[in-house]
Amino acid sequence: MKRKLIDCITFFQENFIFKLRYKILKDVINEFIVCESIYDHRGRKKKLNFDKKFIKKKKIRYLIYKKKFPFRNSPWQNQALQREFILKNIDHINDEDYIFFSDPDEIPDPKKLRSIVLKHKYGIFLQKNFNYKFNLYNEYESPWEGTRVSKKKNLKSIDDLRQKILIKNLRYPFWRIDKEKSIQIIDDGGWHFNNILSPKEISLKLKSFAHTEFSHDKFSNSEVIKYKIKKKSDLFERGHTYKKIKLKAFPRILLKEIKKYKKFLL
Repeated sequence: MKRKLIDCITFFQENFIFKLRYKILKDVINEFIVCESIYDHRGRKKKLNFDKKFIKKKKIRYLIYKKKFPFRNSPWQNQALQREFILKNIDHINDEDYIFFSDPDEIPDPKKLRSIVLKHKYGIFLQKNFNYKFNLYNEYESPWEGTRVSKKKNLKSIDDLRQKILIKNLRYPFWRIDKEKSIQIIDDGGWHFNNILSPKEISLKLKSFAHTEFSHDKFSNSEVIKYKIKKKSDLFERGHTYKKIKLKAFPRILLKEIKKYKKFLL
């Protein structure tokens, strides 16, 4: 039996980037699992944003997490609950199938997916990082430790797959058995299209996601964000500036339908 490839994400409002993700991956992924909550990670009620047109597509399985998050002051724990809800809903998947977990804007290269053979328990896709625009390259955070992968039989926690499967684990001595080291590195593993959003959408994201330290007006004010995009500077004031690069080694569909994405190109 041929091994299936299952693409899993949690969703907030990323319809634009998900549509691109779907186009890039639909010919190689067997099933897309999208999990959205009716609360943000701060515990505030939110509307469901996932495009209903996609719910009807054959390969997409749309999960809604309806429980109120219990951790009032711990958005990270709330985020973990949403992730683990995916794990509770994959009983139909075989033990040898590959489970990929990403943020919606971390898109693995389909060429790597077609050829991947996991020789370790887990895998990390190293991805080129872009901010604000598809061709605005962030060399400071590249390569980005993005998409993770595991056979279903080895997957005990999706949140741990994300938080504890790290390249730095490989630098620990052998006797640090608390650090998982059965990790395969997938170089040139795709693209992290970070904050390819309008200033208003980035602002909402910062006010809603688990990194509460960045919800302050200093970072989340839409006019401040607009200014930083114009200056090609780091959203979090770490001294990074980004550079425009030529459109090469990009997803084929992005190059083919370039006019559709010109709003987010320099």
